[in-house]
Parts: sequence; C-alpha cells; structure tokens
Amino acid sequence: MQAEADVNVAGKQIVLVGAPVDKGAGQRGCLMGPDAYRTAGLADTLEALGHVVADHGNLEPAETGSLTPPNPVVKHYREHVAWTRSLHDKAAALGAAPVVPVYLGGDHAMAAGTVSGQAKAAAALGRPLFVLWLDAHSDFHTFDSTASGNLHGTPLAFLCGLPGFDDLLGAPLRHALSPDNVEILGVRSIDAAERDRLRGLGVGVSDMRRIDEEGIPALLGPFLERVRRANGLLHVSLDVDFLDPDIAPAVGTTVPGGASFREAHLVMEMLHDSGLVSSLDLVELNPFLDERGKTARLMVELTGSLFGRRVFDRPTTSF
Repeated sequence: MQAEADVNVAGKQIVLVGAPVDKGAGQRGCLMGPDAYRTAGLADTLEALGHVVADHGNLEPAETGSLTPPNPVVKHYREHVAWTRSLHDKAAALGAAPVVPVYLGGDHAMAAGTVSGQAKAAAALGRPLFVLWLDAHSDFHTFDSTASGNLHGTPLAFLCGLPGFDDLLGAPLRHALSPDNVEILGVRSIDAAERDRLRGLGVGVSDMRRIDEEGIPALLGPFLERVRRANGLLHVSLDVDFLDPDIAPAVGTTVPGGASFREAHLVMEMLHDSGLVSSLDLVELNPFLDERGKTARLMVELTGSLFGRRVFDRPTTSF
C-alpha cells in the first residue's frame, strides 16, 4: 500500500481551471460558473487553509472540423466535442503533475473531458481511477438514447466505455473507467434506459432513499475503503443538483429531496479524512438562477470542507 501522504492533498498545489461550458445543459448560464466561484472566494478559502493555489484561468475549446451528430436530437455536438478535447488534454497534463486540479464548471458535460484526462494520467501512473459522482441524475445516456439531446446527461456513459462516442477524442476511449469503480451518490432521477445499463454494468448507485435508510457513512465508507485497498486515485464530480434546491437553487435541473447541508458537508469531511481525492469537478452552477450568491458560497464552503476546513475553523455564515 502506498503511503497516505502520497495521495493526500497536504503539501500539493491546488490548480483552479475554469471551464465555461453551458451548451450541454438545457438552460444557459453555466458559462458564468467559473467566475462566480472566484467571486465567492474559492481561492481565498483554500489559501486560508494553508494550501498554495494557482488559477490557470478559463480554458478555450479546441478546434474541430465539421462534425455530424450521430443522432439529430443531439444539441451542440461540435461544441461538446471541442470542449471535451480541450479539457481532456488539460486534465491529462495536470494529472501527471504533483497538483490537485479543481475544475470549475460549466455544465456536467465537461466531465467527459476532465475525467477521461485524469483516467489517462492515472493509467500512466499504473493506478486505477475511481469516480464519486454526486448528482441528482446518473448521466448515463448514450447519444442514441438521449431524448432531450442535452449532452450533460451523457458523460458517465462515455467514461465507462459505452460505444458511440469515438468523435469526442477522435478515437475510441483508451482508458475507460471500470464501472464498478464508479459510485453515484444522491441520485433521484434515472431514466429507464439508464437504469438498465447501470444494473447490467454494475455501477454503484445509492439513491436518496438509501441515504435516508442507511446514512452517508455506511454508503461512502466502504467505497473509500475499496479505493484505498486498490491504491486508487479518486476523482470527485460534484453537481449542484446533488444538493436540495432549498439550499442550492442555482441549477437548471433541480430535483426535490436532495442532500441536506449537513449531509453534503459530511461527504466532504469524509473525503478529506480519507486522503484519497486527487481531482475535483464543481459543475452545473448557474449564477443567473442564484439568490445573492447563496449557491456559489455554499459550494465554496463544501470545497473548503473537502480540503480540510472543520467546524472550529468555520465562521458562522447566514445562507
């Protein structure tokens, strides 16, 4: 087993990368997300915890030639391919460096690039990549099965190696996730086609009922132990709609009954205590739908908990 200090965030630089992607969502506005996180004090919060933070600014989409969507219902296909390639290359480079990347979204379609890039870097290190998907939705549609055509509902299917996605990187995905290395936590909206695939592939799925019945520690703890036993790297993809919309309204895909303030902080605190997190997505923040920065500030608070902020450190804040 590799020493915990090697996988802990302590002593590593945190790199912020903006991904102003919003063509994958049904409602525009997520392109303002990266700057909303900056305005809400993300870098200051992390630096106050003793971390060194570098902000690499916002990425630009890659150049692509003309592309034909594999399904006419699919929206903004070329833009999705362009962003996936750009984010993949950036994540692959950062995953090979002694840093902890935090990707500031942007809608969840961006994870097709961030996670595939981190998986490529993990493979080069000879270590498996595990993914904790904190989301109200499973995002397990293919281009053929999506009815809405909104591509933020497809990244996890691509990342697990389902067919039909070769355009995204210009070739078949070489470093697909092992489905049993993926845990979806807090889900409460899964379409029938997604449900069948998830069951068939063995992806871990813990919906809100399971959280109600068993609690966060009983569900998250065993997953983290599996990551540790495998000497794995852990990518966390945190969607705003994982949270209950009463505390986090700034998302275009609200589903009632999400994680509470304390449940969400407990997830982040357990992740910090594990010392396993190697990269992070913060996605689906739509500042256009926020209430005086309420959601942005909460997401910054949660990120602070993941990176070591504890109750004794946290000033009282009115949300």
